Amino acid sequence: MCKIICHLSSVHSRDDIRIFHKECNSLVKSGFKVFFIVADSKGNEERKGVKIIDVGKKNSRLKRMLNSTYSVYQTAIELNADIYHFHDPELLPFGYLLKLRRKKVIYDSHEDLPRQLLSKSYINPIFKKILSFSFEIIEDFFSIFFDGIIAATPSIAKRFEKINVNTVNINNYPLLDELLLNKNLHNNSAIRNKICYTGGITSIRGIYFLLNAIRGSNHVLQLAGEFENESLKKNILKETDQIVYHGNLNREKLINLWSESFIGIVNFLPEPNHINAQPNKIFEYMANGLAIIGSNFPLWKEIIVDNFCGICINPNSSDEILAALNYLVNNPEVSKKMGNNGRRLVLDKYNWENEEKKLINFYNKIIIKK
Repeated sequence: MCKIICHLSSVHSRDDIRIFHKECNSLVKSGFKVFFIVADSKGNEERKGVKIIDVGKKNSRLKRMLNSTYSVYQTAIELNADIYHFHDPELLPFGYLLKLRRKKVIYDSHEDLPRQLLSKSYINPIFKKILSFSFEIIEDFFSIFFDGIIAATPSIAKRFEKINVNTVNINNYPLLDELLLNKNLHNNSAIRNKICYTGGITSIRGIYFLLNAIRGSNHVLQLAGEFENESLKKNILKETDQIVYHGNLNREKLINLWSESFIGIVNFLPEPNHINAQPNKIFEYMANGLAIIGSNFPLWKEIIVDNFCGICINPNSSDEILAALNYLVNNPEVSKKMGNNGRRLVLDKYNWENEEKKLINFYNKIIIKK
């Protein structure tokens, strides 16, 4: 009989790349019956074999954390699934309640939240240390009881392995079917001055240092993603002659944007939750044949520099960012080689199809677990 899998999220979009396009779709392909419970007020639907159930969106963070989480949990109980796979720290108590009902439960940790809290500039420095420490204790406590932990990066996996022996690292690598078909798209000299940054646009992800780097140069910055607030958006978009803001793009339009860029940049600042992170955009740029400029964190240097896919710089130095941009633009053959190296690495190693095998093996292990 077909096993029923229920994914739960009170925060993520029904179009979330990791949850829907990768994990849910991979499970459907492998013969599971998959449900995905969300809270976005877009209604119920079935897409690509995944039954999406919507519990409705609340208009405040507090209501979401109190009401949406409970609605997600109640809906999950009614499905009587074989495995429950949840994605948000705010659902930890409900994961525990599912365990009390003798259900099999997986916690999918996308971010290192204790370290992420330490990077919140709007929280009092002393209080955020207390908050980070307290949350880590809570997360560790609940994680002891779950049947398995999925971690999105090696550093997150390393932390959870000490708490739950059934921990697996399933990286958020690109889908192979999203790779550009035309390998020569970046040869056009007309796009050589175009650099792109895609994803969340925040001050701690280095947007001001990037802006200062390109100011007065010939470089054009193509931005796509959501700004952390309206104030930042207004400040950044004042530089209209050198910035093209595309807003939030779907996958097809993102791929078009990457194809019309020459360099991809990921200049996150050295915050606690950044240093051991593996941003999706690094691998997306690689998949689409872009030379990369990245922050000089040890893990990133292993991926970018050691594989000759780009250049790593001090993210706090606009001068280093500009020097790297100028070098790649003035040496197109080197940039092309870097882009080709990155693309080949994604084809061979850094792709979802490899991670999919780990996911299915992990599920099968939990299914037979007594």
